[in-house]
Amino acid sequence: MPDDTRMPVTFQLEPRTAAALRDPDIRGRVEHLIESTVRKAGVEKLFAAMDALSAEAQRRGLTDEILDAELAAYNAEHRERRPAR
Repeated sequence: MPDDTRMPVTFQLEPRTAAALRDPDIRGRVEHLIESTVRKAGVEKLFAAMDALSAEAQRRGLTDEILDAELAAYNAEHRERRPAR
């Protein structure tokens, strides 16, 4: 019987890792690990800290446009440094 309170989540994984998660036993153990890790981390405290940081950044003048430009620059630089496979 499916648990209606559970929600699907998508992760970006290496193909080999994603293939391993097709095994229901491995997938169940990974789900348990994620759930216990998030509970222990106090996700509500993390979100509160992120909200406070965001409010402070906005107060100091950070806009969505500035953030988008910074992220685009970082991503472009990161792509240039990526070693060839």
